[in-house]
Amino acid sequence: MLNEIIINGRTIGSGKKPYIIAELSGNHQGDLQRALRLVDAAADAGADAIKLQTYTAETMTLNVDRPEFKVKGGPWAGKSLHDLYSEASTPWDWHEAIFAQAKKRNVDCFSSPFDPSAVDFLDKLSVPAFKIASFELVDLPLIKKAASKGKPLIMSTGIANFKEIQDACTVAKTCSSAGFALLHCISEYPTEAINMNLQAIPGLFSSFGVPIGLSDHSLGSSIAVAAVALGATIIEKHITLERDSGGVDASFSLEPQEFKELVQVCHQVH
Repeated sequence: MLNEIIINGRTIGSGKKPYIIAELSGNHQGDLQRALRLVDAAADAGADAIKLQTYTAETMTLNVDRPEFKVKGGPWAGKSLHDLYSEASTPWDWHEAIFAQAKKRNVDCFSSPFDPSAVDFLDKLSVPAFKIASFELVDLPLIKKAASKGKPLIMSTGIANFKEIQDACTVAKTCSSAGFALLHCISEYPTEAINMNLQAIPGLFSSFGVPIGLSDHSLGSSIAVAAVALGATIIEKHITLERDSGGVDASFSLEPQEFKELVQVCHQVH
């Protein structure tokens, strides 16, 4: 059915229990053992899936010091894009160990590829799905490449306008035999609650008829819970071991006990 996708045998869509994704991102702080502990923490908290990001600084940007290559606001203000991506990236040779730990803990594990070589790399690791990040939603060749692997796509809307979302959905629908879902997302880090525009969730479902969720960068868990009440069937939220220990995304991530409470309340609201 159009309004459902299946990941590792689990049906995700309208009326189903929300599928909760723990985003590791750069909160591993360059330490594989910390990354594996984050997998365990997410599993213990009741997450259904772990999500990584698969890129290198060199595939994302140029190593230059010009003003247009520096972050101008938010938690990364003043950093060069190359330095930020170098710090936040998950080394490709870690992926197999992280995927193995997730499998051991009986949680799904997949990633956001940022270029075609990452799609091929992840496909060789037998990922059960691909996540298309917000800033890549306009990269239609990347969506086509990921869709060609015959696995479901989860696509964040981020900064895309409605026409760009339509175009991405057309490519995903045409090229994927496994369907796709959309995540409403505001590309602000952290996102102020007043800017979340959660009415987009029923709006996206009305427009596209596919599973709709939320990729949430707000503080706390109240926005994600409200999204479930509005029909979100996928929730993606960053996880960290301790916010005070740092990490590029720690300031808007949930600690393990908070993540556990998020899962419980989302299930309760559903």
